[in-house]
Amino acid sequence: MFSIPNFPQAPLSDIFADLAAGLKAGVTVITPNRRLAIALKREFDGRQASREITAWHSADILPFPAFVERLYEDALHSGQTSELPILLTSAQEQILWEDAIGHSDTGAPLLVIGATARLAREAWQLTHAWRLVPPLKNLSLNEDCKAFRDWSQRYEKTTRRARQIDHARLCDLVSELCKYAVVSKPKRLACYGFDIVTPQQTALLIKLKEAGCEVMWVRPQPRSGNARRVACDDSDDEIRRAASWARARIEADGTARIGVAVLEFSKYRSAIMRIFGSVMEPDVQQSLPGTTRRVLPFNASLGMALSAYPLVSAAFLILELGGQEIEFERVSLLLRSPFLDGAETEMVNRARLDAQLRKRAEPMITLERLLVLIERDDGGASCPILVQRLSALAEFRKAKLSGLQTPSALTRVISEALRIAGFPGERVLDSSEYQALEKWHEVLAGFATLGCVVSRMRYSNAVSRLYRMVVETQFQPRTPDVPIQILGVLEAAGMEFDYLWVMGLSDDVWPLQPSPNPFLPIELQRAQKLPLGSAVASLELAQRLTAAWLSSADEIILSHPRHGDVRDARELAPSPLIANIAVRELVLPVYASHRDLIQSASRLESIDDDKAPALDQALTGNGDVAGGTAVIKDHAACPFRSLAVHRFGAESLRTPHTGLDAMERGTLVHHVLAQVWSELKTKSRLDAISDDNLESMIMHATDEAIVRIHRDRPTTLSGRFAEIERRRLVRLARAWLDKEKARGGYTVIAIEDKRSIEIGGLRLSTCLDRVDEFGDGRRIIIDYKTRAPSENTMLGDRPEEPQLPLYLVAAEPAAVAVAFAQVKTGDMRFAALARDSDLLPGGKMLSESRPGDRYGSWEELVATWRTDLTRIAVSFSSGDAQVDPRKFPHTCRNCDLRSFCRIDERMRRTYTEQGDEE
Repeated sequence: MFSIPNFPQAPLSDIFADLAAGLKAGVTVITPNRRLAIALKREFDGRQASREITAWHSADILPFPAFVERLYEDALHSGQTSELPILLTSAQEQILWEDAIGHSDTGAPLLVIGATARLAREAWQLTHAWRLVPPLKNLSLNEDCKAFRDWSQRYEKTTRRARQIDHARLCDLVSELCKYAVVSKPKRLACYGFDIVTPQQTALLIKLKEAGCEVMWVRPQPRSGNARRVACDDSDDEIRRAASWARARIEADGTARIGVAVLEFSKYRSAIMRIFGSVMEPDVQQSLPGTTRRVLPFNASLGMALSAYPLVSAAFLILELGGQEIEFERVSLLLRSPFLDGAETEMVNRARLDAQLRKRAEPMITLERLLVLIERDDGGASCPILVQRLSALAEFRKAKLSGLQTPSALTRVISEALRIAGFPGERVLDSSEYQALEKWHEVLAGFATLGCVVSRMRYSNAVSRLYRMVVETQFQPRTPDVPIQILGVLEAAGMEFDYLWVMGLSDDVWPLQPSPNPFLPIELQRAQKLPLGSAVASLELAQRLTAAWLSSADEIILSHPRHGDVRDARELAPSPLIANIAVRELVLPVYASHRDLIQSASRLESIDDDKAPALDQALTGNGDVAGGTAVIKDHAACPFRSLAVHRFGAESLRTPHTGLDAMERGTLVHHVLAQVWSELKTKSRLDAISDDNLESMIMHATDEAIVRIHRDRPTTLSGRFAEIERRRLVRLARAWLDKEKARGGYTVIAIEDKRSIEIGGLRLSTCLDRVDEFGDGRRIIIDYKTRAPSENTMLGDRPEEPQLPLYLVAAEPAAVAVAFAQVKTGDMRFAALARDSDLLPGGKMLSESRPGDRYGSWEELVATWRTDLTRIAVSFSSGDAQVDPRKFPHTCRNCDLRSFCRIDERMRRTYTEQGDEE
């Protein structure tokens, strides 16, 4: 590392005494990061309170970057300087770097300029912080370094011409201003907790000292810590142990300060917050809406990206839907979001609306198309507030969201669009949501300042730029002072605790892997000893931090996992930097989980859950049970499924899909053939019609079928895809009709014939695809399929495909055959069960087929169908609700109710019990 300047040292107690003296002492304390400044200020306030002082001057403690900005602002507002450049924000810097890269010869081929600009900004900051410009002139540069040199020259020229300065150069500017009275310098400047001091920082401190400011180092008071090493199974076990340890320590000493430092904090943040939350507050009911939540005794230093907060995410959903076509899945989130006006009032209706829209929506959707779908559902009557807000947003879009506008004007447009949509909703926001809203307004205000680097932009580009700003904004809601601090290992430097746990210290991550910037010469980063610029610098930093941990608390736990995560189950060893610390077993109390709380409070009782109340068909409106033949099919597959679907109304949410699915393609084939046979009516007409007239008839039927589907899928069935689908349907219909010509003479007497049938006292509404009658009066029931099942699926006491037998026994008892007509390119055929062999091409009579071995005659088969189907219908009507799949797991493989019936849990328990018995 760069050598630290030799300034006088002072104990922290002396600095606190000077701070307690108030403004007359003129003491300012600076720290390397904001987290340490907050902790130090809280420690000072605690000491003042312990002295029973009721009021005191706020301590002047702030991080180094904020101190530099304050010196600059003092000079800027002193009125004695008029030539100071304007300080750029991070977002403004990013735009200028992107512009410099995008307009260069080397930047033009790049696919992701934004990410390149961020790396270039980092290289620019390192160049100034570590004074790398002179050494760079004496090195031969590779292509990446040459590109960075060109970009930085272009960037510097642009900012100099506009009298602008960035944070990388601000420290140098303030150093030059220190010799003038325009900078309000403190009398004494105490530097606390610095492990790394850059040459740029050193130059400023020296300038301050030369200007009469007393500069000194302040270091934490070392503690003779009791350190132990703990080996854990994996990262989850390590986190849970740390959480249990922290809870035990805080329960033993309510005033203790506890630190948990985490390597790769961003990687494990979600797991840490979840596990710590469950250990500190196992009752998950405390997280339910409307529940008064107690403040948990821990917080995390690392926030999430502002875009990850639901309130901000909802804001962007509104803005994106107002400006362009977006995924329906994201619109679904918006429809159910609590951050829209009327979300509480229309909560249930909006959830139902979402489920209905999923049946007709395309994967991508616009605001106008969404309103059309809602209007077609129920005219918007169920969600009037939602419709009113979305309609107003659509009108606003037409009037205000087109053309080029300035960033400040776009800020007003964005705010107005959100207001029109009813953002942030009707309910009162909780503390975290309100803070997120404040931060959102802060970022939006920052977007308005982009006008100094970009003149005009389109609405879509503005939303994209704003989203990138939000993604790059880390946000953590403010919480009361709590005893347990979870932070990254670099943030823990300089902080003092009573108890400290450092986790994740395996040999593959500690020391940290070097990560040199690709736009600076590697040899230069190695020579200047940039942190993480080389393996040597990384090792040196890790050694210093490890030594600091061992003297920063009374009890120190250094832990490491023995195994990686599920995807990487390799064996891990402890870091060599902690391998010499003795492993000692850590005895921790066992805290109850939420499941344990439920079980301990439960009273077990046994009930039979396989019987529902008998069906009262008088309560089903017209007397017919909704679902048609699917009632029998589902009950034959599993009684519970039939009950859940056709009596409880259980239904899985559909996912909008691209193109046409198998059901929609089958529906198109049904429509085409139904229309053709409604005109032909007889086999003789089919034989007599000319090829041209038949072709014209099929084309007309195809057009009508596509129009019917187009109403629900306008985006899919349009343009070239519609033409391709039209040609496919024409080929299929023509090929099938050629197959039909091989049959004997018949008349189609029923086409998509809707009937009400009764079986076992159960009334069902059905629709017969087609019924043919031969000249001698024999009838055959036909059902079109694009992939016909085997005729065996119609047999058995629980038939897999019972619809054709059901049509026969309940609607056409005199029929002598049932057949699936497979309309499939290259495989046109009938899958049939027939009394006679002359009914279908290549057909066999029942006695000649394999099913004939089980049934002596057609009449016996029909009687068996009647008996079995009646039994199934009576079972459904009586309320049979057994979880009894026809064949597990085959029957359950495509069932969408497995989480409802919990079949997997039941079968797993059965298998476990059998294994125990063996």
